[in-house]
Amino acid sequence: MAASSRFASLGLLLLFAAHCCAVFLASAGAAHGRPGAAGSALSSTFYDASCPRAHDIVRHVIQDARVVDPRIPASLNRLHFHDCFVNGCDGSILLDDDLPVIQSEKHVPANKNSARGFPVVDNIKTALERACPGIVSCADILALAAEVSVELAGGPRWRVLLGRRDGTTTNIQSANNLPNFFDPLDVLQQKFRDVNLDDTDLVALQGAHTFGKVQCQFTRQNCTGGQARGALENLDRVTPKVFDNEYYANLLQGRAQLPSDQVMLSDPAAAATTAPIVHRFAGNQRDFFNNFAVSMVKMGNISPLTGSAGEIRKNCRRVNRRGY
Repeated sequence: MAASSRFASLGLLLLFAAHCCAVFLASAGAAHGRPGAAGSALSSTFYDASCPRAHDIVRHVIQDARVVDPRIPASLNRLHFHDCFVNGCDGSILLDDDLPVIQSEKHVPANKNSARGFPVVDNIKTALERACPGIVSCADILALAAEVSVELAGGPRWRVLLGRRDGTTTNIQSANNLPNFFDPLDVLQQKFRDVNLDDTDLVALQGAHTFGKVQCQFTRQNCTGGQARGALENLDRVTPKVFDNEYYANLLQGRAQLPSDQVMLSDPAAAATTAPIVHRFAGNQRDFFNNFAVSMVKMGNISPLTGSAGEIRKNCRRVNRRGY
């Protein structure tokens, strides 16, 4: 009996060890971007040899840009979001019209007169091309710019996974289905699930509304006091230029500017899904920062083009194969 018990215990230990090893390997694969159908995995060290100053160059350009336009960090973060939710993180949002082949995603309702920061991306690309020609993709510029922008506004830092290549097409149908300011909770949740992001990712990424501005026509109050539809309002009226967890405190007090934010508390289904996460982030900024960083990495892993797929655009507004 004693020998049998010892063998049984040994078997359980071996099973436990195998499970732990499998969990560790799965976590490591997720953290470093498992390769998909497009090619090899993303890596935080991708440009260490080919363009070691890439992050510093991006940071320098954004630092200069925000002196002139304090809205730039929030705008650049939003560009990365709107890029990744359409076609994956391939820089397609940066493409201008080149009809009949390329119809720009900039003209869809979610982006028209709203998505901004494109000249700053151009300046980053120009600086990188001077330092290391033909190396850094426009899709990676958006990923780096998002991290730098959040950090400069007082938010978390994270190691950006890199190695994306640029797409050569746009997707207007998908761009017309971007998460919307007026989406109910179930629609928002489905749009996030469609790109393998869960409720925690939804609540964390919506937290980017802790900085930046929005046109009053999209707010819950709509435009008041004779405001023009394009008049700008701070998304967070308490600390509008700082990346912090005040956004969630605003939600708890019913003061969210956007309908799509407040539904994470007010929707009948929220109590069992998103509301507990809102409460958690409101009470613990470090928890929010940690989850935001993880969710940004997950979002940056949405269907990247890697390996031999796509291209490295010379001009972020044009595909190379058409003579640019």
